[in-house]
Amino acid sequence: MGMIAENIDIIVKKINTCRLECHRDDTVSLLCVSKTKPLEDIKAAYDAGQRHFGENYVQEAALKIEQFKQNYGLSDIKWHFIGPIQSNKSKTVANIFDMVESVDREKIARRLNEQRDENLPALDILVQVNISDEAQKSGCAIANVDSLVTYIKDNCPKLRLRGFMVIALDTQDIAEIKREFLKIRDIFNTYKEKYKHFDTLSMGMTSDMECAIECGSTQVRIGSAIFGSRNYTKE
Repeated sequence: MGMIAENIDIIVKKINTCRLECHRDDTVSLLCVSKTKPLEDIKAAYDAGQRHFGENYVQEAALKIEQFKQNYGLSDIKWHFIGPIQSNKSKTVANIFDMVESVDREKIARRLNEQRDENLPALDILVQVNISDEAQKSGCAIANVDSLVTYIKDNCPKLRLRGFMVIALDTQDIAEIKREFLKIRDIFNTYKEKYKHFDTLSMGMTSDMECAIECGSTQVRIGSAIFGSRNYTKE
C-alpha cells in the first residue's frame, strides 16, 4: 500500500470512529482536496477507492479534469470546486464541475445557472456561509442566507441546491469552533426539513474534522493529511 492509500485509510478510520462515538447512524463522506497535486497523486487516491476530489483553481482544474480522462480513461470522478469564483471564470466552473461548494452571492448563482450547458444535468451547489463573519473570508453572511437560498430555489432551475459549506475560524479555541459549527448545523437542519435534495453540510478539515463530525458534518474536506504539503509556487 502506498503512502496516499495509507493516509486515506487512516482518515477513513478516524471518520468512522468519530461517527460511531457520536452515535451517528448516517454517513460522513470524504472529499479529497487535490489542489496543486499532480495527476499521479489523484490516481493513487482513486485506486484507494476515492471518487470525490476538490479543486480551488479553475485553470489548473480544467487541465487536470481533461488530462485525467485522456490519460486513464476514467470518467466516474466527481469534481468539486471549493474556491472563490471569479465572474470571468464562472462559465468554465459551470460546465466542468459536478458540484460547486462556494456559491456566496446571487450574481454567481445567476451566472452559473445561465452558463450551465443545456445538455448537462443540474449543477449541484452549496452555499458557502461565512459563519465566523471574517471580512477577509469568502462566504455569504448568515443574515443573507435566506435571501440567497430563496433566490436560487426560485430563479435557478439549472442549479440543485444541496446544502452549505463552511470554513471555521482559524483558532485553537475548539469551544469557539464548536459554537460556530453548531450554529450552522441548526440553520442547515431548518432548510433540510423544507427542501428536497438539501442533504450536504460540508464542514471540517484536518485540524477540526472530529469536532465537525460531532456537530453534524456530512462531508469533510481533507488535503495535506492525504497528499502531503502543497506546492503553491505555480499559483
